[in-house]
Amino acid sequence: MSWEMPFQNISGDPEQEYFADGMVEEIITALSRIRWLFVIARNSTFTYKGQAVDVKQVSRELGVRYVLEGSVRKAGNRVRITGQLIDAITGTHLWADRFDGSLEDVFELQDRVAISVAGVIEPTLRQAEIERARRKRPDNLDAYDLYLRALPFAYTSMPEDADKALGYVEQAIRLDPGFAVAHAIIAWCQEQRYLRGGLHEDAKTIALRHARLAIAMGGDDATALAIAGLVIGFLEPREYDIAVNAFDQALALSNSSALALGFSAVTRAWRGESTIAIEQAEQALRLSPLFDPLSNQRHMAIAIGHFVAGRFEESAAAAGRAIQANPRFSPPYWMRAAALVNLDRIDEAEVAAQQLLSVQPQFSISSITSAPFANPEILAALGHALHRLGLPE
Repeated sequence: MSWEMPFQNISGDPEQEYFADGMVEEIITALSRIRWLFVIARNSTFTYKGQAVDVKQVSRELGVRYVLEGSVRKAGNRVRITGQLIDAITGTHLWADRFDGSLEDVFELQDRVAISVAGVIEPTLRQAEIERARRKRPDNLDAYDLYLRALPFAYTSMPEDADKALGYVEQAIRLDPGFAVAHAIIAWCQEQRYLRGGLHEDAKTIALRHARLAIAMGGDDATALAIAGLVIGFLEPREYDIAVNAFDQALALSNSSALALGFSAVTRAWRGESTIAIEQAEQALRLSPLFDPLSNQRHMAIAIGHFVAGRFEESAAAAGRAIQANPRFSPPYWMRAAALVNLDRIDEAEVAAQQLLSVQPQFSISSITSAPFANPEILAALGHALHRLGLPE
């Protein structure tokens, strides 16, 4: 699916050839950790080194759809690395960026760039694959295409769209019962239906069953592990250690996974682990600042972390960023409202409360305060603040 050209050394310094080659090897290694991404090995990519390459020709010869190319330029002790991701079939540029650093620690710089490139390419390619699946004929869909079609609905994290996503991923596991990440999406959608759709026990039971299946089947799939960890962390507090282990395993497989970092962050935030939650959420945002539809989850983790620490101004601001990232996701509205109440900015809090009810008309305070995923003290503090706004009990 993906191929990486040897980076061009345009520094005028032949001795920097090793750095450009090493940079490519590090990026190939980082991208290879993304299980759903097929990456052409170094030996194949380097056969094109020093040649003028037509990406469409490469696509045909190597059987890949996406090409990552770049350059390295050195000036003194500074180096600039550029990269661009191309859909080789259409010629469309999907992403481009540059990285500047010092050669004082070459290996640290290579690691940083490789992780950053992999972190931004994963959601970018996934979105490109979603668009590709949307264009396919409905009677010509395999399990992977069905999974891709489900993702935009699952990403809203609201029960109405979760029902639409389930229609696709349930078909996917009928075609491929061992498709771990499809089981994870079923678990996640049922978690959304449970927490924001009425706390129905059947949804919780189904969610946990599929989350456990995803972990059992997807030990080498960072995405499946991260989603399953979120579901278990939110729905079964007695298995919190299993959730944390799933996050840790996901990050061991792919340390550039913004999804794993973000889901770990929001789960830990609700347990009161504010410091690590904020650190992981901020790292996820650095890896995938613009291209990821789940950035709202990272902002939400930061909002919770600051709320727990009594930093209500920062909490309200982070919740506001979560709302901007996904206006259809209801939790940031009540998070922002609660933070504003604690700042005695009642008029603004009431606006957030009204926006909440327009997004989630069936909202009740008890749906938060009785939730299984959080430290009871955090829930009590939220409930106390929201009661002041007269929201439904």
